[in-house]
Amino acid sequence: MNSRSITASLLYSELDFTASRSGGPGGQNVNKVNSKITLKFDVARSQILSEEEKTTILRALASQLTKGGVLHLSSQDRRSQLENKEAVLNKLEILLKKALVKKKVRKRSSPSKTAVEKRIRSKKLHSEKKMWRQKPE
Repeated sequence: MNSRSITASLLYSELDFTASRSGGPGGQNVNKVNSKITLKFDVARSQILSEEEKTTILRALASQLTKGGVLHLSSQDRRSQLENKEAVLNKLEILLKKALVKKKVRKRSSPSKTAVEKRIRSKKLHSEKKMWRQKPE
């Protein structure tokens, strides 16, 4: 995998933004202004991402994608369109960063000799304790 970082500014030409009325804070202003921003990013048809990056993102974000491989994100927390647009771009960057991080391969290890001896010793003590609790025959 490449070591390049995928940012929202790199993908900006492939992002589709739509504005709609928000249910967030804003008083009477909220009924008049389209401050909610919805971002659509077609991962499957991206020209900027490599095939390997596409498959990694499609696999990692499968639950958040449509059947066509389109990622939908929205933000309506802020009062202005610009702030919501920045927030949704930030969400996109965080999601892509998480999706493209390679997970460490777990190396199988065996317990140390002292750990094994300690475990066996504690098992013996426990069984001895139980034996002392039994009634004599």
